[in-house]
Amino acid sequence: MKVPLKLNLKTIVLWVLAGLLILAALSKIANPTEFQDSLAAYKLPLPDALLRFTAGVLPWLELLTGLLLVTGRARRAALVWATALFAVFVLATGQAWARGLEIGCGCFNLDFRDLDPTGALAKVFESVGFGFFRAVLLLAGAIYLLRTNGQAPAPGNADQGGGEI
Repeated sequence: MKVPLKLNLKTIVLWVLAGLLILAALSKIANPTEFQDSLAAYKLPLPDALLRFTAGVLPWLELLTGLLLVTGRARRAALVWATALFAVFVLATGQAWARGLEIGCGCFNLDFRDLDPTGALAKVFESVGFGFFRAVLLLAGAIYLLRTNGQAPAPGNADQGGGEI
């Protein structure tokens, strides 16, 4: 049985955004202490209680947003949340990079991917500079989908417009 797969730019961008949100969320949920430590490394002038709250809530918000994007449920709301999340990520990673902080972005735990966490490739992927540019591209993708009415086709429905959301 042959299953036709029709992809367009909106579908690809949607899947990239959703996939990265889900992957990042699962990594943070699996490693909450590491994620909280990575937030603290940004040295933002925020109370410790707010950092702990953010470390507890952010991964679940990312996971929910990613799942809503994949399923097509409340897609416009999910795109608004994705845009807001990526904008915050751009600001956080940008200020850390501008201040010269040599920290990991805290986005992913690369240990499970058989990458040596001390190796050059892992350091590039986890660097705050790479995180900044990745966040800018993801923000651009979310804005693109929002501006096109959030009408990326639902998975398995690539030939339809996805409907008004």
